[in-house]
Amino acid sequence: MVARVAGALLLLCASVPALSQTDDLAIGKLLVASRDLGDPNFAKTVILLVHYNEDQGAVGLVVNKRTDVPISRVFHDLKEAEGRKDPVYIGGPVELNSVLALLKSAGKPQGADRVFGDVYLISDKDLLARTLASSAEATVFHTYIGYAGWGTGQLEHEVDLGAWHIISADAATVFHSDPDSVWEHLIRRTETQIASVACIPGIPCLPSIPRIPSPTYTPPLPSPAPQ
Repeated sequence: MVARVAGALLLLCASVPALSQTDDLAIGKLLVASRDLGDPNFAKTVILLVHYNEDQGAVGLVVNKRTDVPISRVFHDLKEAEGRKDPVYIGGPVELNSVLALLKSAGKPQGADRVFGDVYLISDKDLLARTLASSAEATVFHTYIGYAGWGTGQLEHEVDLGAWHIISADAATVFHSDPDSVWEHLIRRTETQIASVACIPGIPCLPSIPRIPSPTYTPPLPSPAPQ
């Protein structure tokens, strides 16, 4: 899986809550890229964690990189995809020949993995075909080419260095009709929350985080591509 980032954080005095969010890492959380994240692959991205294990690493899908390519063109070998004009998303730079999907469903589809609430991950080709055949609308169904990945300890390190802000996911954000606006909305909200913690009367405000350089990539773990 891939690693990204380095940088530095300054700590407040012991009376101020720690800003590291590594304890918040979990499946179903959103990673909101810091303004100072320099890697062009991840600048201004919002990533949904679909797999997380401290001993194995993490897998996520970039939810705000929509393309102009329709599903029917990507899945030209699936008759169930014929006529589908909703666009595919770039889920990340790893394994761009792999395809994953997210579906909002009142019930758990057989073979799908729950990510949070009523949102499920589809990594099986047969389930993907069945979902396409069900005419699931773009408001509750997104497909992704590639994914973002981290090896053991890499994501935790990046979070400690200030590369990512962690917040709980919600379906409205994941399936937003205007994905280009998602990062700006979330980063403003996150920075407001940080400021409310960092600027406490009588204690100096937290200085700006230095610009975070581009990452160093490491070999990915086995791909979660459809079987």
